[in-house]
Amino acid sequence: MDALEQQFQDTVDGDGRIEPRDWMPEGYRATLIRQIAQHAHSEIIGMQPEGNWITRAPSLRRKAILVAKVQDEAGHGLYLYGAAETLGADRDELLDLLHAGKQKYSTIFNYPTVSWADVAAIGWLVDGAAIMNQVPLTRCSYGPYARAMIRVCKEESFHQRQGFEALTVLANGSPAQRRMAQDALNRWWWPSLMMFGPSDDNSPNSARSMAWGIKRFSNDELRQRFVDATVPQAEWLGLTVPDPDLRYDEETGHYVFGEIDWTEFFEVMKGNGPCNRQRLATRVAAHEEGAWVREAAAAYAAKHSAREVAA
Repeated sequence: MDALEQQFQDTVDGDGRIEPRDWMPEGYRATLIRQIAQHAHSEIIGMQPEGNWITRAPSLRRKAILVAKVQDEAGHGLYLYGAAETLGADRDELLDLLHAGKQKYSTIFNYPTVSWADVAAIGWLVDGAAIMNQVPLTRCSYGPYARAMIRVCKEESFHQRQGFEALTVLANGSPAQRRMAQDALNRWWWPSLMMFGPSDDNSPNSARSMAWGIKRFSNDELRQRFVDATVPQAEWLGLTVPDPDLRYDEETGHYVFGEIDWTEFFEVMKGNGPCNRQRLATRVAAHEEGAWVREAAAAYAAKHSAREVAA
């Protein structure tokens, strides 16, 4: 290693923070841009499944909560695009790559929300999985990403509690409501486990990301933590996790769970999920329809800047 490489590695090994003006390997920069962009895209695309239920929420209270949550997700995307920009990425270029299908977002958002219980299940399971994934990122070796994740995780934690509360109401409601809650769990359980990414044996980027301090735990470690935390919650709700192989291992202190359908995971990732095309088309249409807003904001900023220079 030369002096710069050694200084970088010493900072990472010492649990320090790499800042935008610090020297970093190009591979480190590229890995961060890819991961942060995928994370930002997921937040923006992830507004759609729940936003679909804003006009159909069962009460004004639920509507207000859902509006606030969807707004939070938009904010998360903005924080993350900003973090990517500190690495030299261009936000418009990242969005162009998303719209062209050349950058990915989380596969979980390519599943439909067919009932109000799905909104509750997303809060409980999807945001719960997100928290499990993202809390370690508050210790990421790249400073702007780590700091952005502090606020994101606080808000995601609130979202998870809100989803669990909504599902609790359904699980303790009428027989029809309990069936809705169970049906939502049946459909969202396995996609939620897939959120942690492929198994460690099929995750080529994980080892390097962990060596660089970007990730702190492997995909399988985080998935196991999620199962261990969530199964008791399902039992408390009186719901049944849709996994006939699920059992608690007294010796290890962990739940043993069945094999994930990785064929489904990779098909959805390749763009062949139930809602891939719909999600991307909706996103592209919103971007195009909002062009006038971006143009107006840019014109206003230019006018304001010209006035400051003239003064």
